[in-house]
Amino acid sequence: MNEIINAIPEYVITAVISTAIFYLMNAGKNLLHSKVQHAKTAQSKELWSFIEQVANTAVNSLVSKNITGDAKFAQATAIVQDTLNKQGFTNVDVKAIESAVQSAYEKSPLTSTTNLEEKADKLGQEEPISAPDGKAKVQDNVNDTQPVEEK
Repeated sequence: MNEIINAIPEYVITAVISTAIFYLMNAGKNLLHSKVQHAKTAQSKELWSFIEQVANTAVNSLVSKNITGDAKFAQATAIVQDTLNKQGFTNVDVKAIESAVQSAYEKSPLTSTTNLEEKADKLGQEEPISAPDGKAKVQDNVNDTQPVEEK
């Protein structure tokens, strides 16, 4: 009986150490999983940044070419896809590349806009807005707020 009583602390210590090892292994697994997820996210962010840069360059290089818009779009998409393949990124979806090229086209200051109101705004040509009472109102340029009455 004395042997059993003397062995109880040894069994308790073994159980505590085993439980601690189990929880430490589980915490290590969770930490490793979060680090892998963070690395994948950072890698994906860098890939998208690279795609955007290549798309901007491709769009800007094709602006002055005398070809149709569809042909420019197809050529820019091919340039981006070829560049990604040369860099080893072969698993990028074509739709994602097309979206990046379209975004680059829309953001490019070199491409012309067909919206006349946008052109007028960019040139600073604004017409006074008339109020219902017939008084002319002028657009307040501070933070593009509400129009104010002209003094």
